[in-house]
Amino acid sequence: MKNILFILFSALLFTSCEKEIDLQLDDKSGTIVIEGNITDQQGPYYVRITRSVAFTENNQYPAITDAVVTISDNTGQSETLEYEEDGRYKTNNLVSSPGSTYTLNVLIDGINYTAQSTMPSPVSLDGLIQDSVSIAGETTYNILPVYTDPSFLGNRYLFILTIDGKTDKTLQVFSDNINNGMVNQRSIMPSLDDDDEIVPGDIINVEMQCIDQNIYTYYSALIQISGSGGPGGSVTPADPPSNINNGALGYFSAHTTASKSMVIQ
Repeated sequence: MKNILFILFSALLFTSCEKEIDLQLDDKSGTIVIEGNITDQQGPYYVRITRSVAFTENNQYPAITDAVVTISDNTGQSETLEYEEDGRYKTNNLVSSPGSTYTLNVLIDGINYTAQSTMPSPVSLDGLIQDSVSIAGETTYNILPVYTDPSFLGNRYLFILTIDGKTDKTLQVFSDNINNGMVNQRSIMPSLDDDDEIVPGDIINVEMQCIDQNIYTYYSALIQISGSGGPGGSVTPADPPSNINNGALGYFSAHTTASKSMVIQ
């Protein structure tokens, strides 16, 4: 589905994904697509609701403007979101907290779509280190995010790379299955698109999100889809495993976020 694939940025199949995920190749134009995020930063927080379009159609996603959207948590907070524009609904009073579990409920045409996400504890992003490899006289730059994984198993991370203000086409997810409790040694690699090549003087920003297992599975599937389609070319329409019920596409993520920037030398 094009609504789902627009966030891929031609991502690569990254080695930290834990398993192959079976993906159903369907054209479900008109399906509800929900994209919701709560972070550990001060709100407002947003939920965007649209309908999917056929894979061959233009990127014009019909907005849902009359949904009833509520978010609640396990501490007793509950808020009905306010419609803004372009299918976006926002909170006004909700206060987030790591460790809390959030429930999203969306009512559209008498059908309830629900999802839950638990915000992990934050992990400190201590810095960025540039790494370079020279092959046949050409230098390729990667970025090493510096952080120490907590001692308990089950931490999951999503990394988003920005080069000179442009979001790179590669999303990358890490798990701690092979480096639990250790200092990170895995670099973030930019996409293979020449337009996204890192060169000296570039301003690099890395956002690190601590995500729960369901969101890790969702993004792992997106990366797998793009790996099948190949970087820079057309990608295969497919439905990643959403954590939203009743056949909706998309995701609902409660996550922490931290960012660091550097200039390539």
